Amino acid sequence: MVQFARSAVTAVLGPTNTGKTHLAVERLCGHSSGMMGFPLRLLAREVYDRVVAIKGRESVALITGEEKICPPKARYFLCTAESMPVDGDYAFVALDEAQLGADPERGHVFTDRLLRARGREETMILGSATVAPLVRKLVPDVDIISRPRFSTLSYAGAKKLSRLPKRSAIVAFSAEEVYAVAEMLRRFSGGAAVVMGALSPSTRNAQVKMFMEGQVDYLVATDAIGMGLNLDVAHVAFASLRKFDGHRTRRLSITEMAQIAGRAGRHHRDGTFGSLGGEGGDASFTPEEIEAIEAHRFPPLDFLYWRDGAPRCDTLDILISDLEARPDKPQLRAAPEAVDLTVLKRMADDPLVIERARNRQQVKRLWSACGLPDFQKLGADHHARMVSRLWRFLSEGQGYIPRDWFAQHIARLDTVQGDIATLSGRIAAARTWSYIAHRPDWLEYPAEMAERTRALEEKLSDALHAALTQRFVDRRTAVLLRDMGQNMALLPVDVDQDGSVSVDGEAIGRLDGFRFSVDPLARGENRRMLLAAAEKRLGAILRVKADELLAAPDAALVLTPGPTGMPTICWDGIEIATLHKGATFIAPEIRLDRALTDLGPDMHKRIAERLATWMTAQQERNVLPLVKMAAAAIDPAVPPVIRAVFAQLADAGGVSDRIDIDPALAHLDKEQRYTLRKSGITVGVLDIFHPGLLKPGAALWRMALMSARTGKPMLPLPPAGATLLALEGADTIEGARIAGFRGFGAQHLRIDMAERMARAAHETIAKGEPFVALDPRIVSLGLLEPAFLELMRAAGFRQIEAVESGPNWVFRGRQKARPAERPARPRPHGRKDGPRPAEKPAAAPAPSPSAGSAFAGLADLLGRNG
Repeated sequence: MVQFARSAVTAVLGPTNTGKTHLAVERLCGHSSGMMGFPLRLLAREVYDRVVAIKGRESVALITGEEKICPPKARYFLCTAESMPVDGDYAFVALDEAQLGADPERGHVFTDRLLRARGREETMILGSATVAPLVRKLVPDVDIISRPRFSTLSYAGAKKLSRLPKRSAIVAFSAEEVYAVAEMLRRFSGGAAVVMGALSPSTRNAQVKMFMEGQVDYLVATDAIGMGLNLDVAHVAFASLRKFDGHRTRRLSITEMAQIAGRAGRHHRDGTFGSLGGEGGDASFTPEEIEAIEAHRFPPLDFLYWRDGAPRCDTLDILISDLEARPDKPQLRAAPEAVDLTVLKRMADDPLVIERARNRQQVKRLWSACGLPDFQKLGADHHARMVSRLWRFLSEGQGYIPRDWFAQHIARLDTVQGDIATLSGRIAAARTWSYIAHRPDWLEYPAEMAERTRALEEKLSDALHAALTQRFVDRRTAVLLRDMGQNMALLPVDVDQDGSVSVDGEAIGRLDGFRFSVDPLARGENRRMLLAAAEKRLGAILRVKADELLAAPDAALVLTPGPTGMPTICWDGIEIATLHKGATFIAPEIRLDRALTDLGPDMHKRIAERLATWMTAQQERNVLPLVKMAAAAIDPAVPPVIRAVFAQLADAGGVSDRIDIDPALAHLDKEQRYTLRKSGITVGVLDIFHPGLLKPGAALWRMALMSARTGKPMLPLPPAGATLLALEGADTIEGARIAGFRGFGAQHLRIDMAERMARAAHETIAKGEPFVALDPRIVSLGLLEPAFLELMRAAGFRQIEAVESGPNWVFRGRQKARPAERPARPRPHGRKDGPRPAEKPAAAPAPSPSAGSAFAGLADLLGRNG
């Protein structure tokens, strides 16, 4: 439900250069207190400086997302529209550029301020005449004043860049195009100043100062100059009439053309506008557009975008419901889903958010975190991860972002090395941290951090100004661009959420993780230039992703079989490295994905070191016994005969057939065998192993290390927690063996269970009791009789004739098992149709096991406990 506050409201509407902002500043200074909202941080700063000159620094405050100057006795507040404190008590309130309520991205903010921001004594709405019908219907008792333009604006036709008059501003719609025009102007006229909305105020002011003082005759800018920035410009030339609006590349509306063209002329000095290049080019105006701009006649706006500016924060569901509510006025339209709401919806599905955001205070705090602007424009996924990280800090402990964590991110940006694009990217990132630093409820020491971010932004801004000046004013020996219209590498590059890469709206490939793959249809000279543009621009995006990788916790890195089956390290679903044969079994080579080499040797080295640290931590967590075996194998303090056992066992991955280690074991005396067992190693009848290496995590790592050594794909692992398997297929059986299973016919039993059953057989038979396939311990495992027989033979037992105590077979002796030995067929205890067979004499005692045999090891193992 839209609520209207009633007060004396005046709407001053008209084209550019009508003195609307000047009038509002005069009215502001005529009241005891006041606030004005602007569409740009740069414009708010410009008016702030003007009011400071009138009222003094102690009486004036500047409030933007990433900059807050609030003296204790401030009475006049200059703000961006998003930062306006709507609930404050001010004698005068003004909103500039109210027609931006029709902007799909930010329109709902301007509409909310238009409806709710009111001064105690006077309210003023400034904007284009196109918004007049909507203001009249939405604001009760509004007094609309139309102001004519002070000077004449006329069309001057199309001109080549080399023939533009002095004091001209050339408007382009991407940073690359701005830089291209500025570099060409350097050739024709000695240089140009550069102004873009993404620049910090100090950089922008330094660039404008060069233009205003006549150091350069031309200004190259984005459409940011159309939002009321006061510049001494005589002519505005459009390098293009098409722009990418965040969704598609489209032609400017007539209102947008007029807003920008209107920057030409100042006060009573006439101005002109035109296009860059020849008639009929991409920047050419139609006769209808020229007539409308010169006469300042534009179609009125049909609607403004609206979203509840004061949603309830009782619960997450109520908050989202209010933000998605539809307006009840026909002049308003529900705003498209903004970035803050997109992030909120994603976080609302997070179990941790659901658990913590249970009261109004926490929901409100979550919503404020979602309001963090996406200054870097790297996509919703990247921005949502950043907000989620902040929210975790804000919702736990004392609710503050850790000082060290914040300081580390600032320190990472504290370098002036790099080109213009790199410095611009750092300034965008610094604006994020500056915004956070100016939230006093987010940091324990906000004043300190605000000062640090301010100093950082000034430092980067000075470096960027120097770089811009060096490139576009002083660098006269650089290679010049000859034909911007044919240099496709200067067009904007965009990366969609699904990884699609496009140049000027034309898809040319995909970005999967750090790897860019070219569209198979990308052929021809123009396509090659598009790819060059993509590769140049993608570098900044990839460096941001690399920084995120370096800062990721260990839990974010995963070891898994890659597409080829080789052990692969993944982060956030991105393959970043594979394991290959190294110096030892426990030390494989970590080979980074080739796509990471494009990040440069320094970043490549840092990522390699990060993965090596992660590898060490994971091995200590999952295969610590194997790590200790490998260390013991080269430890001079360990006796050589024991080192030999450790070396063989470590090389086998910590699990080995007994028969393979028997030669080394034969050299150990009783005390040395005790030392081996004391280290946790099980010296079994069939296998030698450490029980800790049979766990699922250890099995995965052992499988990966084995794959890296052999160069063969990782084999399938048995289900976690399984003790008995029925397997088919050579790969599956081999994978089970590496994971710690031994095959007995068609069934595979985990080796620790096999050793347990061998011990149980010995203890049972030693008591003179039968040990049969129907023994509860065998049945509970699910071991079938053929597998049971294989197990007993492998353990060194032999089969004897059955006795009358039951129909099962009995094992009452033991001897060294022979692979070719087959169990005797069972003989029935009795037959209904024939005489009972005569009993055979008792079997002779089994011969003593030969030294070094499998059973000799078992006898030695069990004899120590008997």
